[in-house]
Amino acid sequence: MKNIDTLTQEAISLLKSLIETPSFSSEEDQTALLIENWFNQNEIPFKRENNNVWAFNKYFDENKPTLLLNSHHDTVRPNQAYTNDPFKAIEKDGKLFGLGSNDAGGCLVSLLATFVHFYENQNLSHNIVIVASAEEESSGKNGLNSVLKSLPELDCAIVGEPTLMQLAVAEKGLLVLDVKVKGTASHAAHQNDDNALYKSIPVMEWFKNYKFDKISDVLGPVKMTVTQINAGKQHNVVPSECDLVVDIRVTDRYTNAEILEVVKANVNAEVTPRSMHLNASSIPVAHGLVQAGIALGRTTYGSPTLSDQSVLSCQSLKLGPGETLRSHSADEFIFVNEIEEGVDLYIKILTDFFKL
Repeated sequence: MKNIDTLTQEAISLLKSLIETPSFSSEEDQTALLIENWFNQNEIPFKRENNNVWAFNKYFDENKPTLLLNSHHDTVRPNQAYTNDPFKAIEKDGKLFGLGSNDAGGCLVSLLATFVHFYENQNLSHNIVIVASAEEESSGKNGLNSVLKSLPELDCAIVGEPTLMQLAVAEKGLLVLDVKVKGTASHAAHQNDDNALYKSIPVMEWFKNYKFDKISDVLGPVKMTVTQINAGKQHNVVPSECDLVVDIRVTDRYTNAEILEVVKANVNAEVTPRSMHLNASSIPVAHGLVQAGIALGRTTYGSPTLSDQSVLSCQSLKLGPGETLRSHSADEFIFVNEIEEGVDLYIKILTDFFKL
């Protein structure tokens, strides 16, 4: 078995290769090959579907519960404020710069190193399956959600996202609504008491002011925000429709279906969800994964950002090296020692969780 220092250095080397290989959502075929090579070099059988790559621990036992380790290898496109080459892995002042270094390459390679560490252990209380997934940034149809059918029933999961290795025990879900307020078209010079634009005002006021009763202990209240509005094409024509887009961040106290039901009951408009599957997620503080982290001095919190946790039905913990505020930023970076700490803490948390 490789020692942890060797695994960590190999993980950092892999991250540099991932940074220098473009992997926009749905275009991750080349980084998938790099991950395949990682498994081959460690003599670990793997499977691949589209650009998702996954593997099981050597002594997988169908009678044991299964723990999922997951992070993604796709990236957003670099923004125009970059001063570095986003596709060049630059190591400087203890930082590793490059697109996807923080979100979520550091998490992914740390989890891969952790998986290798436990791969040949025969005495684990849980099976381990690791999935390096695609299309996380776009919530695409060929991401983690597409391979769940090929996995055994999952008992719990660690999803690698930058949390400074603190314990995100809950994550808000996302519900995006297209809201169409209908009226009657007319010439602007004529009286019209069925103006779709005016009728949209109380609809927007409702989204602004409505408060859902149940407040999450970790995530706080549900947050609804009107983010887009579109109506009319000419100054002298009253439009027959006004279209709104509403962004709703859902807590673990509600399902997306429950939120949609409340909206439809209160809003005088056609309401169409863009998707229903990006639900909130959580894990009890009493869960063994969380308790193992707390014992190592980690703190718990609720995360407002979305990840692949949203497609999982099992209890899941978001945890990883790096800091969420650096994600999608210009000249994205991760500290090298954050990766070193990430591998170390992942291994210590799982060692305690498995009670080795």
